[in-house]
Amino acid sequence: MFLTRFLGSASSRYEKLSPFGKAVTWFILLFYACMITFIVLVTPSRIAQFMYDLGQGLRRLPYGSLVLMAAIVLVSFPPFIGHTSLANLCGFTYGMRGFIPASISTVGGSAIVFVVLRFFFSNRLRKWTATNDQWQALEAVIHAKGLPLIILIRASSFPPWVYSNLLFASIQSVSLIQFILATLFVLPRVLLFVFLGSRIASLSDGEQRSHMDTSTKIINGLFVVGGIMISIIASAVVYHFMQKEIKVLHESPSETDELAADALEDAEEGAPFLALL
Repeated sequence: MFLTRFLGSASSRYEKLSPFGKAVTWFILLFYACMITFIVLVTPSRIAQFMYDLGQGLRRLPYGSLVLMAAIVLVSFPPFIGHTSLANLCGFTYGMRGFIPASISTVGGSAIVFVVLRFFFSNRLRKWTATNDQWQALEAVIHAKGLPLIILIRASSFPPWVYSNLLFASIQSVSLIQFILATLFVLPRVLLFVFLGSRIASLSDGEQRSHMDTSTKIINGLFVVGGIMISIIASAVVYHFMQKEIKVLHESPSETDELAADALEDAEEGAPFLALL
């Protein structure tokens, strides 16, 4: 039922796009397909070795951390992807110290996206929201519930990172200060990504692995698996509360709440980004 509803909604939104918007949509889908094919063909172990070598190369650069920070800021703009991979790379490069550039660029990059989209695309976003009852309802609900709801949506893994940035930039009732405060609640997840990168780094390099005893390999492997499990569980818990909030809005007798719930579900599909095309 969910899949049918998702496909129907996506198809309806696609039909409303301009020719340019449809072309961009196909480009994004092709890009994702090529990435998945690349990972399968190259194999994750060779990609991990490449990331380790890349991390060591960046570490030797005088301003390697600034390069990583600039990359994180760049992928905070839609439709780019790679925020999680770059946070991992910070761990590959600097170990747990990589959390410093990762956290600064995560908060700073999202704030830059918020300001840029509000400044350069405000007219187009306002034109779209003015004709979208769901988005007007979402603005009203967020304005009424305030920071706690903003934090809940921001901490959730859905909508994805770049679409979450765009989502809040498109909602006029969300201020920059509220957005930054909510983004701070993403930092524990960033810390986990950096930790995973630092642990995977020790297992990625063939030379390092050859000098490890079996117990060290097992311990590092358990750290990686444990970190991944914590990330999945934490994301699932936050997403559960997010869906619970959406369910409450759906069951509310208020039509505004119902429309707001629909808008949150649309945001998971990148609706605000498609509106800019």
